[in-house]
Amino acid sequence: MTVIEAKPETELCRPSALAPTLPVSVIVPVRNEAVNLARCLEALAEAAEIYVIDSQSTDDTAAIARSYGAQVVQFYYSGGWPKKRQWAMETLPLSCEWILLLDADEIVTPELIEEMRGAIRNPGVNGYSIRLQMRFLGRVLRHGDASFWKMSLFRKGRGWFECRLKDQDASMADIEVHEHVVVDGTAGRLRHALIHHNVASLERYIAKHNEYSNWEARVLLEPAGEAEELSADLFGSQAQRRRWLKRKLYSLPGSPVLLFLYRYFLCLGFADGIPGLIYCCFQAVQMFHTKAKIYELRHGRN
Repeated sequence: MTVIEAKPETELCRPSALAPTLPVSVIVPVRNEAVNLARCLEALAEAAEIYVIDSQSTDDTAAIARSYGAQVVQFYYSGGWPKKRQWAMETLPLSCEWILLLDADEIVTPELIEEMRGAIRNPGVNGYSIRLQMRFLGRVLRHGDASFWKMSLFRKGRGWFECRLKDQDASMADIEVHEHVVVDGTAGRLRHALIHHNVASLERYIAKHNEYSNWEARVLLEPAGEAEELSADLFGSQAQRRRWLKRKLYSLPGSPVLLFLYRYFLCLGFADGIPGLIYCCFQAVQMFHTKAKIYELRHGRN
């Protein structure tokens, strides 16, 4: 069951007397993000309102959020749908017309804020995808197919997460993993990127991706058409193209090795040095874990 620990106070979406305001409602889902959160929130000083959706963190995450003026809401997950971000979009008293979804390890730049300020004035567009500039183990990853786009900025009520698996359980993480936001109407792209610090520690990275592979194994076993999701399409959006390629790749013998070769050699992952090697290896290992869990689900644990 999901409940709100304490009803947050509604803050009007209005310009600040001290600084030009970015009139958006920011939603930041967290769990033990004390290492990353301050850096994320500091860059959001011009945002009209910020909600930090916590999953009972045991570190200083909640205190850090409050110190930056964010409203902290607790999310309790016991399975099912919606998960954390969609639940926040449906439940919170958001006061702005536009929603900005960020992770604690993502940072907006002044250039991106200025671009967003202009973009949301366009009445003909309901959402914008933003590119992630991946930083992994202290290095910007420019190769290895590490760059991707997320629908992070959209009008309230005009964007929602696809549901790829309805009977999710708590072992699969309480947050949307590779579900994408679908926007009703015209969508565009912003030129400036989000800075994405992909990993605080390898231990944390591995733990999170273990949960992700639990979810992905179940998703890939779902019969086609059973879920409410974006279609896999080689000629569609980046998300649809990646989904089509992933499903085809998973059906091939030795696909984790093929994925590594594709990312590290064909996509020039080797040009990003040791961090690039580790990143490409981890992507292949996660595919191996997912395939192993698919086998386990099909054949049982005995």
